[in-house]
Amino acid sequence: MRPESPDPHTLVRDHTVYACVMGSRAFGLATETSDTDRRGVFLAPTALFWRFEKPPTHVEGPAEEQFAWELERFCELALRANPNILECLHSPLVEYADATGRELLALRGAFLSRRVHETFTRYAQGQRRKLDADVRTHGAPRWKHAMHLLRLLASARDLLRTGALTLDVGDLREPLLAVKRGEVSWPETESWMARLARECEEAARRSPLPAEPDRRRVEDFLVRTRRASALQPDAYDEVVQGVVGGGGAGQR
Repeated sequence: MRPESPDPHTLVRDHTVYACVMGSRAFGLATETSDTDRRGVFLAPTALFWRFEKPPTHVEGPAEEQFAWELERFCELALRANPNILECLHSPLVEYADATGRELLALRGAFLSRRVHETFTRYAQGQRRKLDADVRTHGAPRWKHAMHLLRLLASARDLLRTGALTLDVGDLREPLLAVKRGEVSWPETESWMARLARECEEAARRSPLPAEPDRRRVEDFLVRTRRASALQPDAYDEVVQGVVGGGGAGQR
């Protein structure tokens, strides 16, 4: 009888291929009170997929403010131009990357396409509705959320214009932090958001990005990675050695 699958935290600890810092620190917006948000990608050993109970697609922890995706799920979301995933791939604060992680980073361009206009804009619209609800209910938005919405729109505009995703806000740091501190009126903030949205639309029409991501190239990478894992001797027994009893991370 086979032992139980490894605890999700064991997968993150022992099989991470890429890890980075995200959030305000990656965006160049950190202050003295900023948290350190860590994100990563782990490669579940291929042998675990031979069971009825598959390994998790993502794991919270084991540290606070830490979240990781299994490689296949990460690639799937990146091909859909998920803003959080694409930004994770472009973090300037890489903490760890093994050979698989370095190949994943080398594939960053394969995930980028003009789809980012739709996905970034849709995400921004969702955040804007929440801000408008706050204004109606409380008379003011959550200024930190307003700052990050402006940052996202500026990032999307520049990505569509140049074909490159840069996370650090550079010269926008002080104007954005002024929004976070509530020093910019809501009408001025709305006007800035509207201008950035128009600039995103204009950039999308002339973007150097391809219409679609390079799905075949990404799939080739994933298949080769899975095959290499399957061919490792005693791969199943190695991965279940770290089983810990009880209390896995919640899954989403």
